Amino acid sequence: MLPFIRSDLAQFTAYKPHPSSDTAEAVPAQFDRLDTNESPYDLPAELKEKLAWTYQQVIETNRYPDGGHETLKEAIAEYVNESAGLASSAFTAANISVGNGSDELIRSLLIATCLGGEGSILVANPTFSMYGILAKTLGIPVVTVGRNETNFEIDLKAAQSAIEQNPNPPIRVVFVVHPNSPTANALTAAELAWLRSLPKHILVVIDEAYFEFSQTTIIGELAQRHNWVVLRTFSKAFRLAALRVGYCVGNQDAIAILEKVRLPYNLPSFSIAAALIALQNRTLLLDSIPQILSERAKLITALSLHPALEITASATNFIYLRLQSNASHPQDATLKILNQKLRNYGTLVRLLSDGLRITVGTPEENSRTLNRVNAALTNLEPQQISQ
Repeated sequence: MLPFIRSDLAQFTAYKPHPSSDTAEAVPAQFDRLDTNESPYDLPAELKEKLAWTYQQVIETNRYPDGGHETLKEAIAEYVNESAGLASSAFTAANISVGNGSDELIRSLLIATCLGGEGSILVANPTFSMYGILAKTLGIPVVTVGRNETNFEIDLKAAQSAIEQNPNPPIRVVFVVHPNSPTANALTAAELAWLRSLPKHILVVIDEAYFEFSQTTIIGELAQRHNWVVLRTFSKAFRLAALRVGYCVGNQDAIAILEKVRLPYNLPSFSIAAALIALQNRTLLLDSIPQILSERAKLITALSLHPALEITASATNFIYLRLQSNASHPQDATLKILNQKLRNYGTLVRLLSDGLRITVGTPEENSRTLNRVNAALTNLEPQQISQ
């Protein structure tokens, strides 16, 4: 360990982009990439042409990008109001902060709340790993609780107990995903009631990365709950994963703090232009969602027929697959074998400790997924499936 590096980083494991960067093996172009919850559809050619024209005729690469993002924030506010059925003036640019992906916004929220030993965060695993990873990079303690093994609801009793125990430093931020990743379930009435009961000195971060697929949002409550903020992204339904644009919606005072701690010129001009074009053409881009949801239903129905599999309901563009088991010990080895077989067949999915997360792809990709899962299970030893 280098002598000038923080000692706690020696035990820290960095996030590995998927497919794992710990191998030199390149992912062949013909692989079905169902591992990172992106849209299976690229931007339409006509929008790429608009972006190309913007790059050639409007963007000056020798100039810094728009550091205030005012035009983009106004467009986002219009979309937020429209998609939530709110008055056009409900949210304005002052309620929006824009980041280089949601990751930058999460980091800014952590810096604004917990840095310097002032707070810790609470997460319910399994969930989006970057909350804990980013906190640890900043030296912020992470308090974890579990979830119900059947419906993945947060263990609310454990969560409330963790807060009441008043750890040092105290819990300052609670992160939840609505719907959750990787388990695909939306927040329940009980979970929402618990979040509403939290004291105002605790920030509640509700990540709605999959809002366009779930059509479930708590945006309408933000005006009354100044300790709540909502995260969203252009990386999923808007098909801009490569350009890294996320945004946060919240009380104007909270957003003003985020603006203080974010990096200047944090979004490239091309990303700003792409997000604006996506919003201007949102009807065209979001027209793909009904087909994705229909394909999701077909996947769940078909996979649920297999006696070895357990598929839970999904409110997202992915499904969570587990192996049926009556045994008390983990099935890590069997899941790894199943994951490797799918990779060998040409389908990349996300391997997790208790299951596989499979992104809904194109109809052709989904058909191959079903065939390959069936083939992989057929080729597994009976004792591996029953473990």
